[in-house]
Amino acid sequence: MEILAALLGLLGGVLSGLFGVGGGILFVPTLVLVLGLTQVHAEATSLLAILPAVLAGAWRQQRYGNVDGRAALLVGLGSIAGVAGGVELAKALPEDVLRRLFAVFMLVVAATLAWRAFHPKPAYSSKRDAA
Repeated sequence: MEILAALLGLLGGVLSGLFGVGGGILFVPTLVLVLGLTQVHAEATSLLAILPAVLAGAWRQQRYGNVDGRAALLVGLGSIAGVAGGVELAKALPEDVLRRLFAVFMLVVAATLAWRAFHPKPAYSSKRDAA
């Protein structure tokens, strides 16, 4: 199990750096399906496991000038309140309901990304791009 967990971390780090994805997209399904954790335990484990990848990735992206600090701060502050409520809701829901909701969420995200890939909008321009 330790080797699988380490390989999951390696793959998660590569995908986090490449696509900016977090633990929910990769870690939660793998922790449930491969390592046998419950949905709640996988979600909780993912929240902690993604911290090293987030810190390393943000540091590297900041060095390239790709981080919008104001947007990151606003999203981060909002997520503090949101995650507290989400954790309470996750603990209150039955395991099978939580797993189904997660699956629906993943499908909606995948469908949205697929739609936008074929119907692109103009990219967000940062201050750095204007210079």
